[in-house]
Amino acid sequence: MISYVIRRVFHGVVVLIVATFVIFALLHLLPGGEARAILGPRANPEEIAKFNRANNLDRALPVQYFLWIGQLLRGNLGHSYNQNASVLTLIEQRLPKTLILTTLALVLSVLVGIPLGMLQAARRNSAFDQAMSVASLAMYAAPIFLTGIVAISLFSVHWRIFPAEAPQGTSALGILEDPKALVLPVVLLSFGTIALFSRYMRSSTIENLVEDYARTARAKGASSKRVVLRHVMRNALGPIATQLGLFLPLLFAGTVLTETVFNYPGMGLLFWTAAVKRDYPTEMGVALVVSLATIVGSLIADIAYSLLDPRIRYT
Repeated sequence: MISYVIRRVFHGVVVLIVATFVIFALLHLLPGGEARAILGPRANPEEIAKFNRANNLDRALPVQYFLWIGQLLRGNLGHSYNQNASVLTLIEQRLPKTLILTTLALVLSVLVGIPLGMLQAARRNSAFDQAMSVASLAMYAAPIFLTGIVAISLFSVHWRIFPAEAPQGTSALGILEDPKALVLPVVLLSFGTIALFSRYMRSSTIENLVEDYARTARAKGASSKRVVLRHVMRNALGPIATQLGLFLPLLFAGTVLTETVFNYPGMGLLFWTAAVKRDYPTEMGVALVVSLATIVGSLIADIAYSLLDPRIRYT
């Protein structure tokens, strides 16, 4: 098990290095270069040259890359031109708030999606199964910016049940002080993952119900409920464990739109604002954090999968 974890960590480090190279390369593919993109089309050559010298952009690309990596290793993610603050400070302020939103959405997705998928598998091809399949596809396909606007129109403007704006606390604890304002963002963010988890859990449960160990348990007199909960459930959770690792980047993509629609002061809104204002250092810093979170999530998923199925670590 330890050797398996070491191999996976090594792979994660390699992927992270490749991610830094891709992020660095994308910045230098901007039309006119970083200086022109930040200073604007009216910047004169003297201003561009001065900007390039100040940011080491007049050096060779390999030198720029290693200088940038050196700054990253010292915890320097750059400086936001628009907000006049270090990118690390901005991320430290916004990341806990996004973690609250994503964690609540993940918990809701697991609590609803997994039992729903198992129930669909137990009632396979019934009217309930078909209705839930259609609903899952609709939830997965519906764009968050559309469902968010519809939810605000219904639950905030028409019925006045929930606030139209997410909590605006300056800290993570401040966000939790207004739980009513969290309901719409959390529910809408979890729509796609509930559909995803339920579909994977349904397919995996059906697959395991026809295995020999499940038929043997039924032949011994075990009820369908006992077979599903005591025998099938653990094996059926394997694909879900993998999806949990891939859930982080997908969830962040959802938070960009969710936080923008509900004006939630998290990482998604920070990235959106940086993209609109061409704040490239902030975009790069957020992209690096998301890349690291994706790699860590994938590592956790691999370990969880190996615990659920010990055969994985040897293959």
